[in-house]
Amino acid sequence: MTAFNSLLKQGPARQGLLICFLLICLDQITKQTVLMQISEIDRIAVLPILDFVLIWNTGISYGLFDSSGMAGRIILSVLGLLITLFLLVQMVRATGKWERLGYCLIIGGAIGNIIDRVIYGGVIDFISFHYENYYWYVFNLADVWISLGVVTILLDSFFLSGKTTDEA
Repeated sequence: MTAFNSLLKQGPARQGLLICFLLICLDQITKQTVLMQISEIDRIAVLPILDFVLIWNTGISYGLFDSSGMAGRIILSVLGLLITLFLLVQMVRATGKWERLGYCLIIGGAIGNIIDRVIYGGVIDFISFHYENYYWYVFNLADVWISLGVVTILLDSFFLSGKTTDEA
C-alpha cells in the first residue's frame, strides 16, 4: 500500500485524481439538476434532435442485464468498484498524457454511475437524441466520459503509442 501512496504523491497521478474528481462532480451536478427539474413523465425539448428525459437504468450499459433487486444492485456496485480500482492502478501507471486522460474519463464516469446505483438503486439517464421516430438510447454525462475515455485510450495506443509522455 505504501508503494501505491508514493505513486499518488507524484504530480501526474495527483492531476489524474483531480480530473476524476471534477468529472464525478460535473456528472453528479447534472443528475441532481435533472432530478430537481424533470419528472419521470416529462420530456423537455432542448433541440429538434435532443430532449431531456428522466430514465432510471437498473442494468448496465444501455439497460442490459437489468438487476433492479438488492442483490443485483450490490453485485453491479461491487463489480463496478473492482473494475474502477483496476483502472485507477492503470491510470497511476500510465506514462502518456492521453492514456492517463482516457483512464480518468472512464474512472470519473464509472464512479458517477456507481454513486447513482448505491444511492438510488439505478443510474440516472437523461440525454435523449432522436430523429423523427427513431430514438437513440438515453444516457448521461458519465456514459459520455466512459465512451470518450475508451476512444482516447484506443487512439493513444494505435496512433500515439507513448509519444505523449509526461516528460515531453
